[in-house]
Amino acid sequence: MSTEALARLAEERVDHRFKGLPPDAEGLTVAELAAQRRNLFSAADGFTAPVLALSAERLEHNLALMETYTERHGLAFAPHGKTSMAPQLFHRQLEHGAWGITLAVPHQVRVARAFGVQRVFLANELVDAPALRWIAGELAADPGFRFLCYVDSVRGVELMDAALRGAARPVEVVVELGAGEGARTGVRTEAAAHAVADAVARADTLRLVGVAGYEGEVPQADPERVRSYLRRLVALAAELDKAGLFGDAREIVVSAGGSAWFDAVADVFAGIPALSAPVLKLLRSGAYVSHDDGHYRRLTPFARVPEEGALEPAFRLWAQVVSRPTPEQAFANAGKRDAAHDLDLPTAEVVRRNGAEHPATGITVSKLSDQHTWLRTEPGTELEVGDWVGLGLSHPCTSFDKWQLIPVAEADGTVVDYVRTFF
Repeated sequence: MSTEALARLAEERVDHRFKGLPPDAEGLTVAELAAQRRNLFSAADGFTAPVLALSAERLEHNLALMETYTERHGLAFAPHGKTSMAPQLFHRQLEHGAWGITLAVPHQVRVARAFGVQRVFLANELVDAPALRWIAGELAADPGFRFLCYVDSVRGVELMDAALRGAARPVEVVVELGAGEGARTGVRTEAAAHAVADAVARADTLRLVGVAGYEGEVPQADPERVRSYLRRLVALAAELDKAGLFGDAREIVVSAGGSAWFDAVADVFAGIPALSAPVLKLLRSGAYVSHDDGHYRRLTPFARVPEEGALEPAFRLWAQVVSRPTPEQAFANAGKRDAAHDLDLPTAEVVRRNGAEHPATGITVSKLSDQHTWLRTEPGTELEVGDWVGLGLSHPCTSFDKWQLIPVAEADGTVVDYVRTFF
C-alpha cells in the first residue's frame, strides 16, 4: 500500500466531524493527538460520550489469529474490506499476510486504490459502464494492479464487454455460483454457469479465471448443507477446467468464505483436485478484524474448533448514563446513530465510576432510540447518572460505518492511534 497516502491520514485536522473526541483537540493533527496518548477514561483528557473504541490488544490478536489459521490450512486470504472501510486496517491485514482485499461496490474499490491496494477481489457483479471504464484505466496505468469480479449472467457479460471495448487489459472474472433458491446473486444451475463461462470466452475484454460463491447464503445452513454447496463449487471449477474455459489462466481461483463457515471452506477446499493450473484457494472473511459481542460471537467457527484459537471482541461503545427516572430504568446517551442494531441490540458489558470498572450485572439494553440507549435494571442494581456504560456491539459491518475516526485504546484506556473510515 501507499505509505504516503497512509501518512496523510495522520496529517488530517481534528474537528467537529469526529464524534467523541476531546473538544480541546480541535485543530490538532491526528498524529499530534495520538502522540499525546490521552486516556479514554480521564475526564481531564476530554473524550466525550458516546465514543466508540477499538482494543489495541484484541485487534492485534485477531489479525494474528487469522493469519495463523489461513497459513495452517493453505488458504490465501482476501478479507472483506466492506467491514471496516479503513485503509489503516487494510494495511495491517496485508502486513499479516493477506493476499489482497475483498470489496463489494465501485466506491470501495476507489478507496482501496487511493491507498495503493494492489489486489482487489470484487465480490459482486459489476455492469456499471463508468465504473468499468475507471477499472480499465486503473489496469492500464498500473501493470501491478490485479482486479477480479463476479459474473452470473450472459447479459452481464455482454454489458461488461460493451463497456470495456478498447481496454488495454482484460478484466479477470469468476463465475458466481448461487447458494440455492432464495439465496442472493449467482447462477442457480451448472448449465447456467457453463453458459456464462462460454459468453466470457467469446469476449476479448474479459478473462475467466475461476469460480466463487458465498456459503453464508445457503438456505437453512448447517454443516452438511454448507459443505454440500462448497463441494458443488469445487466440482464446477473442475468441470469448467475440463471444458478448457479457463484458457491460459496462470492460476485458477476458487473462492468462498464469510465469517460464519470458514472452517467448512477450509475442510472442503483441502480436497480440491489438481487442475490444469495451480489453484488459488481464496478465503474472504472480514468480520474477524473486530469480531463482536453478538452475532459473530455465536456463529464463529472457532466455537466449533476451539483448538484453533478464539477471536476476541475488539469494539466497545462507551455511553454515559444521563437519566435514571425510575429504579427499573435508566437512559444512556448513545443510540441508533452510534451503535449497530440491525442484527442484535447492544449488550451492557461493564460500568465505570470514579476510575473503577465492574461487570454490568443486572443491566439489560431493551431498546434504542436515535440518541438514547434504554437500560432495564433489576431491583437493587447500582447505576447512577454520570456512570459510563461499556456496550458490546453485534455486527461489525454496521458498527464501523457510524464512526469516521475511531480511537484505538490499550487496556488501561491509553489511546495510541486513531482509525479513519471511508463509507
